[in-house]
Amino acid sequence: MSHCAYCQELACSHMEPDKLPIGCPMNTCPAAYERAEGHMEKELALGAWSARIEARGYCRWTRIEEIMELARGMNWSHLGVAFCAGLKQEARVTADIFRSHGFRVSSVICKTGAVEKARLALAEEDKIRPGQPEAMCYPIAQAEVLNELGTDFNVTVGLCVGHDSLFFRYSKGPATVLVAKDRVLAHNPVGAIYCHASYYRRLTKG
Repeated sequence: MSHCAYCQELACSHMEPDKLPIGCPMNTCPAAYERAEGHMEKELALGAWSARIEARGYCRWTRIEEIMELARGMNWSHLGVAFCAGLKQEARVTADIFRSHGFRVSSVICKTGAVEKARLALAEEDKIRPGQPEAMCYPIAQAEVLNELGTDFNVTVGLCVGHDSLFFRYSKGPATVLVAKDRVLAHNPVGAIYCHASYYRRLTKG
């Protein structure tokens, strides 16, 4: 087990390995860090540009600006936008912004493929509109379309929980999130965390 969320020492952030608390994964999972070091050798460019973006745009650049700066730094010119049908307008604006900055953009909607939800062996009560034909979300197809089009960097806009997981699994290119879907909180999921002790007490059991 690893319990970094509860750590009070933050010895890693302060680079004080002699103060690591009991149970710190830096002590209990040494092989994981050996593997990570091996992977890092292959990812130095992306790691370095991620750090540069953090420093150069710290508390100044919005997330969409950081995405574009990272793409420029990595010489990624073709961006993919995988979006939810419910955020079509947001996806269009996103694509417009990317294009205005000189990027090529390919976008794919979640309902691509026009596959009925029966393909998932769902009961009718598991549909949003039982008894009616309903296209399933097809994030694997979204990823494969962008793979075929040769996008350098993929950006998700409002993919559902689980659908985003499938997209990331099948995307050949690196991918990031611009919009995390939360239908209740206007796509601001951290709002529930900020209000966990008041309006969203139901989230904390006990």
